Amino acid sequence: MERYKTYSGHLKQIYGEKVYKLPVNLPVTCPNRMDGDGCSFCGGVGTGFEAMNCETSVSEQLLTTKEKIAKRYKAKKFIAYFQNYTNTFLPVKQLEEYMIEAARMEDIVGISISTRPDCITRDYLDCMKNVSDTYGVKISIEYGLQTVNYKTLEKINRGHSLAEYLDAVLMTAPYGFEICTHIILNLPGDDMRDVIETAKILSVLPVQIVKLHSLYVPKGSRLYKEFEEGKISMCSAEEYLERLVTFISYVRSDMVIERLFSRVPKEDASFSNWGISWWKLRDQFDAIMEERNLTQGCKADYQNGAALRRWRIC
Repeated sequence: MERYKTYSGHLKQIYGEKVYKLPVNLPVTCPNRMDGDGCSFCGGVGTGFEAMNCETSVSEQLLTTKEKIAKRYKAKKFIAYFQNYTNTFLPVKQLEEYMIEAARMEDIVGISISTRPDCITRDYLDCMKNVSDTYGVKISIEYGLQTVNYKTLEKINRGHSLAEYLDAVLMTAPYGFEICTHIILNLPGDDMRDVIETAKILSVLPVQIVKLHSLYVPKGSRLYKEFEEGKISMCSAEEYLERLVTFISYVRSDMVIERLFSRVPKEDASFSNWGISWWKLRDQFDAIMEERNLTQGCKADYQNGAALRRWRIC
């Protein structure tokens, strides 16, 4: 029994076979780093741990990574993942050139673009739609939100509030692109109420995919300094699993769950997943869901006039 909707299953349903993401590192930074150190959890290299040097051409990056993945997993279809930093912080025409270079490559069936919700306009969305229609590739956009708690967003120096995220999602939805949202379930200052509210807000929006992260502490980040000085503490692995189980229970049942835990090289972080491998944590999560007989969306009873149903008005 599938207790939550997995990303791998979602891709197989669309393309009829396994599809793998290939990270692409573009020569771009983040507006939140232009006048400071960026988000408190940013270690300076962004999130592209597995990506190649940004000076390497898009096609060369894709070819090199594709060969490794194809050989290991016998994969035949791939998604070019513009992963690191804020990819729409590039001029529209420059981003379009990179997208076309990826779209023209054999076996590339989609392009996934990671960005910030305060770095999107209709000019970028029009450009993406043109590339998608011209080259027959499916476009998805990943927005980093992390939490709906605006106070926490301010504390981690996110540089935007919930409003910018709502604006970005509502602007993007009419284009028909899949929208993915990144969420960190154990940010310092957030509690179970924030976990539930985050699940509920994502569920009532036109968002199709959520990528969940367990907070890690990259070396060189502001968070690293605060962690080493004892100014912040991490919740336990048991608490994170409770938050994860709760989130999955409240998020709507058709939402695709792309990830449950962060995956970061040990040498790049001072703290990551409580020293436990992500797949062992996943097994513990699966066991809890099984033991409690929980499924995704089993507590998602807050939409479509919940009070009317409760009082049997309709």
